[in-house]
Amino acid sequence: MLKSALFWKVMTLLGCMLLLLIPLSMLSSLIDERSSYRDDVEQSLRQSTSGPQTITGPLIAIPITELTTVMEDNKEVKKERRFIRYYLPENLSIVGKQTVEPRHIGIYEGQIWRTAITLDATFNRQQLNNDFSGNTQIGTPYVVLAVGDSRGIGKVGELDINGKSYPIEPGSHLPGVEQGLHAILPAEHLQDEKLTLRFSLDLMGTKQLAVVPLGRNSQFTLTSNWPHPSFIGDFLPQQRTVTESGFTANWQSTWFANNLNTSFYDGQIVDVDRLPAFSVTVANPVDQYQLTDRAVKYAILLIGLTFMSFFLLETLTGLRVHPMQYLLVGLSLVMFYLVLLAVSEHIGFNGAWLLASLICAGINGFYLKAILNSWKTSLMFTTGLLTLDAVLWQLLQSEDSALLLGTGVLFVVLSAIMMLTRHTDWYGMSKKVQIPETGDAQKDPDRFRLWK
Repeated sequence: MLKSALFWKVMTLLGCMLLLLIPLSMLSSLIDERSSYRDDVEQSLRQSTSGPQTITGPLIAIPITELTTVMEDNKEVKKERRFIRYYLPENLSIVGKQTVEPRHIGIYEGQIWRTAITLDATFNRQQLNNDFSGNTQIGTPYVVLAVGDSRGIGKVGELDINGKSYPIEPGSHLPGVEQGLHAILPAEHLQDEKLTLRFSLDLMGTKQLAVVPLGRNSQFTLTSNWPHPSFIGDFLPQQRTVTESGFTANWQSTWFANNLNTSFYDGQIVDVDRLPAFSVTVANPVDQYQLTDRAVKYAILLIGLTFMSFFLLETLTGLRVHPMQYLLVGLSLVMFYLVLLAVSEHIGFNGAWLLASLICAGINGFYLKAILNSWKTSLMFTTGLLTLDAVLWQLLQSEDSALLLGTGVLFVVLSAIMMLTRHTDWYGMSKKVQIPETGDAQKDPDRFRLWK
């Protein structure tokens, strides 16, 4: 077997394929590098504007001084315990209208969003009255609202409490969450039969907008002009409508589902970043770097099928293709992915795929004409290469059925090879016999030797 020209031909082709893994690995590193540049643009937008936003509130915070009498050394000693008691809304309704704006830095694009938000909250007055006994003193109550990044706070309206307006000040006054807003709540409102709050603000951010459903019953409605939202988070919308012009989504939750009423204790709050929230992310519709990286993973399949086609041609016709010619064709297929990466940054992935396919198929068709000495055969291989590119493109687009489609392609290719070579005498091809004087290449049993 080691003296067989067929064996060494196959081993050489496998070596060529392994050698092509080197530029493919370099190409994968280049994709990661370009993707990191895109991520740097998004980071720059966050640094220059504001980051993801999480709205926590509104809720009422009341400083409490609790007086107790204890016996120490047979004497009555009065002690004070100071803490802040938080009251969550009975009903919370937040309505937002979002506008997403693209921003460019060089050839890279990111998005920032601006959202006009209106908040309505109703509090349980009975609970506010029952929690205070004769041995407690209350300080000045205030209403608080925390956000993820205060740089994104734009216009802020006045706080409406039972029909009266009060100014809003910066700072949330929540332990560990200083970014946000607060407003003094006059103590007389704690005695009102009904305590309702309403105010509005403009908020800017990047990527995610989240709302913590603090109310016993919470509802969040968001309308946006962005047609590619991602709703992955703690809660999916109860209703959503996504069109080419934007989306509308509505979330609802209660304490029965989120247990948020247990997350606020006297004087301390569970980490706000860990609280469950309604969330939506402004996602890029097509990530050309991710798609190109997926396409490169199919490169070895594309190269292998192309080499198999040449090898099958040698088997059936007696034409000889030099290993260097295999290698050059393989490099042109690697170049296909480099062209795809470079062009997709300017015209998008689908257009870049079409252009790269035409360029790669065209140069291979021209090159194969010289090797095969036949325009007809060259055109056949060019058409086959374009067809294979179309199949790979469909594999990338049909992520859910990629395995099924890929398996079907391989099965069809293997079946075709088996049918075409079912009468081939592989042992006979390796035997050394006298070549006829006619020099007919189709009868040359030594056509698998490495060198012509």
